[in-house]
Amino acid sequence: MKTVDELTGRFRAEGLRVTPQRQAIFRLLQDNVEHPTVESLYESARAAMPTISLKTVYQTVHDLEGLGEVALLDVGTGSVRVDPNVEDAHHHLICTRCGKVRDVLVDVASVRIPARERRGFTVDDVEVNFRGVCDECAATS
Repeated sequence: MKTVDELTGRFRAEGLRVTPQRQAIFRLLQDNVEHPTVESLYESARAAMPTISLKTVYQTVHDLEGLGEVALLDVGTGSVRVDPNVEDAHHHLICTRCGKVRDVLVDVASVRIPARERRGFTVDDVEVNFRGVCDECAATS
């Protein structure tokens, strides 16, 4: 993900407002590999800025998504996850106990849908999610 300064410049170039609240969200996402929920971003930002609103966090991540700077994921954990890694083609490991999401690099280029199953459907993107138990949860069982 780009730095706070790069995102600030990008927002300004696109005519989007840059506020201290938005810059706080940029900071929380920079180098973040945890795939935070929007709600966890809100809670973290609120610790430093008690007046920030959940709406501001949602609007900021949607604006970031619109600029191609993050991906918003619905991995079935009940909350939208923010993935700041949009530069590397990757998939996800999802813990079914704690909901943790991690990137995993897997080559799926050889996966093909048989023509008779596709029935004219054009595939634009592939998402692979591996579900299981993370090492931390496995160690506590």
